[in-house]
Amino acid sequence: MKFSKRVLLKLKNKNKNLKPDKYKRLKRESLRGLVKGTEERPRLSVYRSNDNMYAQIIDDKNSKTLISCSTRERDIQLNTKNGRTCYASELMGQKLAELSLKKNITKIVFDRSRYLYHGRIKAVADGARSGGLEF
Repeated sequence: MKFSKRVLLKLKNKNKNLKPDKYKRLKRESLRGLVKGTEERPRLSVYRSNDNMYAQIIDDKNSKTLISCSTRERDIQLNTKNGRTCYASELMGQKLAELSLKKNITKIVFDRSRYLYHGRIKAVADGARSGGLEF
């Protein structure tokens, strides 16, 4: 199901019993309809927790994860104090780009999930761009 921002806000404001998880799922599904990964241009999906960042490059046609990376990896943790900084996210984006170039993946589609393109999400995208990926 695709919902516009206006409809999602109406749902959220009108029905106070709408649980936050259900609202997040509706928002993610409305965005997921627009972003699909193929073999030529796989999808870069980003997940942000309070402590760390996780990213995967996914081929949706074959339902396979091609590459995954997170701020919990050893070489990133050695360079940063914790995984919740923009610097750690940018390092993760650069590492993800390096791994994808080894597998001959140069063009991707960026899926920011339900997050705003700001802060750590933007840092992952900038790191991937500086590493050589094209969005």
